[in-house]
Amino acid sequence: MPTESTFLLAGLFLLLAAAGWAMGRFGERDEEQPPPPLNIDYLKGLNFLLNEQTDQALEHFLEMVRVDDKTIETHFALGSLFRRRGEVDRAIRIHQNIIARPDLAAEQRDQALYSLAKDYLHAGLLDRAESLFTRLAQGSRYQVQALESLCRIYEQEKEWERAIDAAEKLEVLGGRSLALQIAHYYCELAEVAAKRNDYSAARAYVKKAQTGRPRTMRGALTRAHIAQETHDSKTALRLYHRIIDENTYLIAEALPEIVAIYTREDELAELERALKTLLQKHPEMSSLIAYTAIVNDIGGIPVIDAVVKEYMLNEPTLAEFVDLQRLSDQQEDQEESALAKIRTALSKLATASPRYQCQECGFSSQRLLWQCPSCRNWETQRPASRVQFDTVLQHSITRS
Repeated sequence: MPTESTFLLAGLFLLLAAAGWAMGRFGERDEEQPPPPLNIDYLKGLNFLLNEQTDQALEHFLEMVRVDDKTIETHFALGSLFRRRGEVDRAIRIHQNIIARPDLAAEQRDQALYSLAKDYLHAGLLDRAESLFTRLAQGSRYQVQALESLCRIYEQEKEWERAIDAAEKLEVLGGRSLALQIAHYYCELAEVAAKRNDYSAARAYVKKAQTGRPRTMRGALTRAHIAQETHDSKTALRLYHRIIDENTYLIAEALPEIVAIYTREDELAELERALKTLLQKHPEMSSLIAYTAIVNDIGGIPVIDAVVKEYMLNEPTLAEFVDLQRLSDQQEDQEESALAKIRTALSKLATASPRYQCQECGFSSQRLLWQCPSCRNWETQRPASRVQFDTVLQHSITRS
C-alpha cells in the first residue's frame, strides 16, 4: 500500500503538472493553438510513486524539473517532506542539488545550506552539520537558528567551551538571557576538571558559573563535592546545609553526603541536632527526608528513623496492603521488626522506580540529570517524595 509520503510526493507532481498545464492553457499563445496535453513525464513520475518506486521517482523528478525560480520552493518543500519522513538521504540529495545551481541567489543559497545542515543534524552527521551552522552563524539571516543548533551540537559532543562561546553570541543576537544555561556549561567544565583531580581549575569554573549570573544550586553542590574530595569536611558540611536551607529539593542529593561526613567524623549527635533544627524550620521536608533515607538505606539515626516510621504509617497506598493500625497496636519489639521488614521492601520498590521527573515534559530517571534528555531544558528535574507504587505495579503487570 502506498505510504503517506508517497501520496504527498505524488501531490507535488500533480501540482507541478497542473501548474504547467494551466500556464500553457491560459498563458499567452496563439488563439488557434490547442491546449497542451498533460506532460507524459509527470505521468511517468507518478507511476513510479504509485508503485512505491521512490528512488526512481526521485531520480526522475530531479532530472525532469530544473531548479529555477519557479520550482525552487517545490524542491525545498520536497526536501522538508523527506526529512520529516526520516528519508534523510533523499532530503540531502535535493538540497545539494539546489546548492549546485551556479546562479543561485544568496538568500536562496543560505536557505539551502540551512536545510542541508538540518538534514545532517537529523542524520547524526554532527561534524557536517556543525560546519554548515558555523558558516550560517556568521552573518546570514539564519544566524540565531544556527547558533541555537550549535549549542545543541556542542552539548551532545560535550564541547563546553565552544557551547559557552555560541551561547554568549546567541544572548547578544537573540535578545534573551541564557545565564542559567551558561552557568551549567561552566559546572560541566568544573566536574570534568574535578574528575581529573584538577581542583583548582574546578573551583575557577564554579566561580565563573556563579559570577554575574542567577545562582544555580548545582554550583554549590559541585563546590561541596570538591571540598569533600579534598577532605575539607567543614566547608563541605557548610555548603550542604546551605543547599538544603536554600533549595530543599536537593536534600535528596545532600542528605546521604551529610550523613557520610558526620559518620566519618563520629559526630552523629551533632547530625541529630542539625536535622531536628531543619525539620522545625521546614516541617514539609519530613516526607522527602524519609523517602531519601529509604532509598539510600540510611538508618540508626533517631530523628531519621522517626520520620521514616511516620512516613510508613501515613502512606495511604501502603495501607491498602498492610493493616498499619493493627501493626501500631503490637508490642514495641514486634512493631519495630515488622516496620523494618516493610522498610526493606519499600527500599527495593523505591530503587526499582524512577526517582526524578522533569517538571517540563515529565521525563523520569533513576538519577538527577541537570539537563533533561527529552526536552533539553536545564535544572527542571525534581525528586520524588514518595514511593511510586503505581509505576512499580505497572512494571509488575508488564513483566507478568
